[in-house]
Amino acid sequence: MRYRRRPAARASREAAATGRMQTRAGIHVSTHTGSHTGIRTGGHASAASGGAAWRGYLLSHVHSLFHSLGRMARAPWTTLMTVAVIGIALALPAGLYVLLQNLQAAGAGWQHDARISLFLHRTLPLEEAAALAERLRGWPEVAAVTLVTPEAALEEFRRLSGFEAALEALGENPLPAVVVVLPRLEARDAARLQALLERLRQQAGVERAQLDLAWVQRLFALMEIGRRGVLVLGLLLSLAVLLVVGNTIRLAIENRREEIEVQKLVGATDGFIRRPFLYGGMLHGLAGAVLAWLLVQLAVLALAGPVRHLAVLYRSELTLQGLGAGVTLLLLACGALLGLAGAWLAVARHLREIEPA
Repeated sequence: MRYRRRPAARASREAAATGRMQTRAGIHVSTHTGSHTGIRTGGHASAASGGAAWRGYLLSHVHSLFHSLGRMARAPWTTLMTVAVIGIALALPAGLYVLLQNLQAAGAGWQHDARISLFLHRTLPLEEAAALAERLRGWPEVAAVTLVTPEAALEEFRRLSGFEAALEALGENPLPAVVVVLPRLEARDAARLQALLERLRQQAGVERAQLDLAWVQRLFALMEIGRRGVLVLGLLLSLAVLLVVGNTIRLAIENRREEIEVQKLVGATDGFIRRPFLYGGMLHGLAGAVLAWLLVQLAVLALAGPVRHLAVLYRSELTLQGLGAGVTLLLLACGALLGLAGAWLAVARHLREIEPA
């Protein structure tokens, strides 16, 4: 019986080997038979091998990501200090950006309330001042006209200034009549306002015309300077983030020098060795960006109450706004990219210096 089983077992092994050979060379067999079965078999095998390669590549990246997270969790104080420095560095320009955005929103509201004040000659009769106001109401670019008599102006000045005794000592009213002109919304750009101001200055009885929007324009000029300053500060602090992340990754490379030498001895590529450090830098930058967002939002919440009280005193509806969704995503992306760039620079420089003895 033992002698009979040997040929059967050998035949089974030969059939299996023949099947494997035919499977591997399916494309050649099908060529001789004139069918396309072998081509389809080879295509499916190639697609399967390509899918397996992609799965392996993705799994390698996932492994590197969790490996970097684990190393950060095993050194909490070092990670916390690095993330805190990055967060503060990113929070400074982000906070100044929020401040400028709120000032710009407030200035836009003030700009829509632009008024032109016409100070009339003191000797001009009140009837002529009323006639001038009535004539200006017919202009197409004028939305409303208000005539403030000298008595009304003096009463308002007395109420707001608190100099009742000094005004009584003057004996006579030193204030002239004032015509307040409110332009229409479509005429409130800088060029049209300037043209309207020049026309009003040429009217009879007008001693001086003043655009109440001039200080708002100066404020916008200052905010433009501030915007440039925020950009410069952001670039400098981005460089600081690059240096902080680069130094952190450099220390991590030095601490793992022996491990890297062993990896190179067994044939690991530079890309495989570099990958965990790159993920570590990106995670540090992303965590710093999240901390910066939290710091800015906490600052906005702390200042929202006093700003609301100030707006009520000025009869304004201004509310302090924080970082929007788009700016938040941009902040997170910048933090992650800065961390990745800092890690790449550090790894590219120091990894070449490590070679197995």
